[in-house]
Amino acid sequence: MVSPTATGLLDLKPLHLPIRGGGLDLTAPVVLAPMAGITNAAFRLLCREQGAALFVSEMVTARALIEGNDETLRMITPGVGEHPRSIQLYATTAEDLSRAVEILGRKNLADHIDLNFGCPVPKVTRKGGGSALPYKRRLFASLVEAAVKGASKYQIPVTVKMRVGIDSQYETYLDAGKIAADLGVAWVALHARTAAQLYEGKSDWSKIKNLVEHLAPTGIPVLGNGDIWSGSDAIEMVKTTGCAGVVVGRGCLGRPWLFADLVAAFNGQEIRALPNLFEVREIIYRHAELLTQYFSSEDRACRDLRKHMAWYLKGFRVERELRTKFGMVSSLLELRQLLDQLVDQPYPVAIGDAPRGRTSHGRAVSLPDGWLNDPEELVTVDGQDSGSGG
Repeated sequence: MVSPTATGLLDLKPLHLPIRGGGLDLTAPVVLAPMAGITNAAFRLLCREQGAALFVSEMVTARALIEGNDETLRMITPGVGEHPRSIQLYATTAEDLSRAVEILGRKNLADHIDLNFGCPVPKVTRKGGGSALPYKRRLFASLVEAAVKGASKYQIPVTVKMRVGIDSQYETYLDAGKIAADLGVAWVALHARTAAQLYEGKSDWSKIKNLVEHLAPTGIPVLGNGDIWSGSDAIEMVKTTGCAGVVVGRGCLGRPWLFADLVAAFNGQEIRALPNLFEVREIIYRHAELLTQYFSSEDRACRDLRKHMAWYLKGFRVERELRTKFGMVSSLLELRQLLDQLVDQPYPVAIGDAPRGRTSHGRAVSLPDGWLNDPEELVTVDGQDSGSGG
């Protein structure tokens, strides 16, 4: 495992072929997924120190970027030494997406743009965005085309992240994947659940395999997403689906060292990069320091860190009273004092490798009125707001 205070990345030569395509080459087939409220520059740097190849920002709305929203500008500011600078954009109109891409290109703010067509939350889908949008094939094509065309002027590769579809009756991933591939995206990433599933149950990796086979004639790589909790999970996904790499989201919550484990697995190393509790406590403190630099506020950094504490300590034996205090920490000094009370113990593999993060039960997807009437309808949906994230 890389030291939590290391400044460099793992210098490994993967046995697995790196991902190449569209001007975006990855030395390891591992991508940190964008997660609202999680993948800020501080967390991305923490993961970079563990060996991930690409680190995508929190989702930002095209409208907020166009309007110069202060929080959005903070969210797209890269961490120290961060490259490639990867930004995920959300939009529901080609016009807004074109303007946002132009800003990123003209101001040299990004090296990679990922398009969000996978968000399943109601506030996004009820406006025709996220995982609802690929159902409207012409609208989907217009957005992808606008992004690829605008970004090509600045030699910025564009990728697409999506879900299987709205629900089992309205699966859109094969058509959407082919449209995106034909329009020139660098790759397509598929979360192997429908929007209706949210994060329920097990993702269906057979859908990833289907998409790999469907896009094989185009030469466009497919990345798989869903239920990657360990390096062995990633290897299994690649072997069973033929995907070119993995996108990791919830699996790294409270476990940035997962990326060291992933890189080691792809390099054929049998020894896993798993920390003991004393090593975890130093990563926690490193995270707090990075958040303090990111927010320029120790108080805000500690408030942000609180949501990570249960994930970091999952599986370890920690007294209930101490756990409660971690959830209320308000300063770096207090955090240090609490961390120093922990008793060292080995990594709890059985629990540590278990699913974590959101486990929402499936439900009907909120959609605009009449959304399912005609998949070829080129609708204009004002589905954005001026906020950031999603």
